[in-house]
Amino acid sequence: MSGSDVAVRQATTDDAGDIAVVHVATWRATYRGLMPQSLLDGLSVEARTAVWQTILRDDEGSTLVAIEQAADRVVGFVSVGPSRDTDPDRAPSELYGIYLHPDHWGRGAGRHLLDCGLAQLPTATEATLWVLDRNDRARRFYERQGWKLDGATKEDDGARSSSRSCATAAGGSVLEAAGHPCR
Repeated sequence: MSGSDVAVRQATTDDAGDIAVVHVATWRATYRGLMPQSLLDGLSVEARTAVWQTILRDDEGSTLVAIEQAADRVVGFVSVGPSRDTDPDRAPSELYGIYLHPDHWGRGAGRHLLDCGLAQLPTATEATLWVLDRNDRARRFYERQGWKLDGATKEDDGARSSSRSCATAAGGSVLEAAGHPCR
């Protein structure tokens, strides 16, 4: 599957269950060995569905879903919006998360989904994202797309995350960020 094999559209509350399936499957595959197994085993599609229903109904950000066209099913999602960081010097926008079902990794759909998510941000803005330091696969993905470490770190439940920044422009086009295009 390539980026052209998926359609990306705005998520609705009807997508909450499908997003939850992708979210739980991706967490279990991505964070195995990086987070406590008991936490991963305790993830619930039902609980995540309820969380996503609330996010999709009430959130001020934007969530898009990737639909595998051949099977007409949600295989990924991206969520972006205003930064949740409390530091006033941080970028005004944030990539909250991008998740692609593990069965679809490495085929180009993630890049397409990221481009579509960034196109939802205001014109000529800088965005940040947080990624677990030990999540090498995600770190490589973001770095290939032009995201650069910006020096910020935080701890959540004993896991250290680092921030990355990228400058973007409207419509998924890019500005140069530290000499590398963010796309």
